[in-house]
Amino acid sequence: MAQKHAKPNLSHSQASEIVKRLYRLTASAIQSLPSYDDQNFYVAPSEGGEYILKIMNSEDSKNVFLIEVQTYAMSFLQQNGIPAQTALPTASGELMSLEEIDCGYGNQKYLVRLLTYLPGTTISKVPVTPQLLYETGKTAARMDTILQKMEHPHLNILKREKFVWSLSNVVLLEDYLYVLDGDPLLEVVKSVIKAYKVFVDPKRSSFRKCINHGDFNDLNILVQPDEKEGYRITGILDFGDMNCGYYVHELAITIMYMMTEHPKPIEVGGPVLAGWESVLPLNEAEKDCLYLLVLSRYCQSLVLARYSVTLHPENTEYLMISTRKGVKILQQLWELGKEQVEKVWLQTAAQFSDSK
Repeated sequence: MAQKHAKPNLSHSQASEIVKRLYRLTASAIQSLPSYDDQNFYVAPSEGGEYILKIMNSEDSKNVFLIEVQTYAMSFLQQNGIPAQTALPTASGELMSLEEIDCGYGNQKYLVRLLTYLPGTTISKVPVTPQLLYETGKTAARMDTILQKMEHPHLNILKREKFVWSLSNVVLLEDYLYVLDGDPLLEVVKSVIKAYKVFVDPKRSSFRKCINHGDFNDLNILVQPDEKEGYRITGILDFGDMNCGYYVHELAITIMYMMTEHPKPIEVGGPVLAGWESVLPLNEAEKDCLYLLVLSRYCQSLVLARYSVTLHPENTEYLMISTRKGVKILQQLWELGKEQVEKVWLQTAAQFSDSK
């Protein structure tokens, strides 16, 4: 998890200097972009093109091989028809550079990459129609099936055993529950973790393994208007949570984050599921655990956002964006229960598949 002062805090002039020194580019326009625990700048060099300068936090910057695999995965997806960012090589031909920088906490080492800029607006800002939800589910499944074909000498590094955001590690949340002391949400979260241990854990051996993007959320999916007055997906961002997981985990994560932006959250699961199954139908165990996996992801998101606020109170507004709506949706899903929610999802998914 995030450490205090791990998040970089470069000034615009420090960022411009890095772009000049490493990439021989002159930043004619540079602006800060919001982020969770890294630092991102939009850069338009006078030499042409548009880029994102990404400075990793000092904790993640220690995992050079992990970032190398993530960077490789992005270009592998791009080559296979999934729009992802690719890293521009430095003047010396490296895809990333470990830089020692003082952002006000003394010299720290930060991994720096210059990534291609993908046009579009985040899916959080457009009306999420059933058709767009279908496309989102379909894209998530295509992405994971492509990632499964990827080869790299350091692929094993994605087996992140103690990674707290992995849906294999929901039980690790118990160490963070103190941040919910006195909050009515605590009982729901405890109940979900208990149900996860009883129902999901024993079935995991039947889940199909793959590599997960792990954070297929409404701020990491870019869209642009299409010819039919809808939107198409034009970019996938942020591979920082990639891990060895299971196909059904990616689907659960996608459903959970798409619900957050929707006026009728319960109706989201059906179209996303239909899109996913148009590429990769679920087996019985995966289908049976989907409801609890969606709830488990909500618990991770809500508990870990609260925990991050204790580390970065200055970043509260950004960290709590999805939390406010999330609490309501989690309670609603839990009260409706597995049978009710699944019925809505499966019926809508079936109608959607019939109409395709």
